[in-house]
Amino acid sequence: MQLTHEENQFERKTFPITLVCDHIYFQQNIGSLFRISEAFGVENIIFLGKDIPLTPRKINKTSRSTHLHVPHAIIENYTELQTYLTENSFEIIALEITSNSKPLKEVVIPKNKKIALLIGSEINGISEELLTISNQIVHINMFGKNSSMNVVQAASIALYELTSL
Repeated sequence: MQLTHEENQFERKTFPITLVCDHIYFQQNIGSLFRISEAFGVENIIFLGKDIPLTPRKINKTSRSTHLHVPHAIIENYTELQTYLTENSFEIIALEITSNSKPLKEVVIPKNKKIALLIGSEINGISEELLTISNQIVHINMFGKNSSMNVVQAASIALYELTSL
């Protein structure tokens, strides 16, 4: 028999993970990122960029009201974000395919360190400024001809791996 949301046996837990969204503007993706972040116990979400469309009425359909439960903030510029991540001693992990990225399964998380998982915009991926400050750059191995996937699906896979370590 299928269980309801109230009947499931999952342990409620929060992980020291901050999801950093580099110029993500599509409202369906924003809503879905809230939903997946709540499901995986993400501590908070940072949206990098100006005029991020966090209109609850428009993101509520995909977020299923999880935007009310996941702390989040908007940081408008790279310098402010870099200062925040550095001052708070995050292990900065970028999810991007680059010439020096390694498979996600090989990620190494230092003990007792908070994680900042960087995900990129729907069009341009993660900016060079953020890749430069990353401690690790990881990619998801893919086996088809396509070398990219939707940012929400990629974030879901990464969060599953990070919360399973």
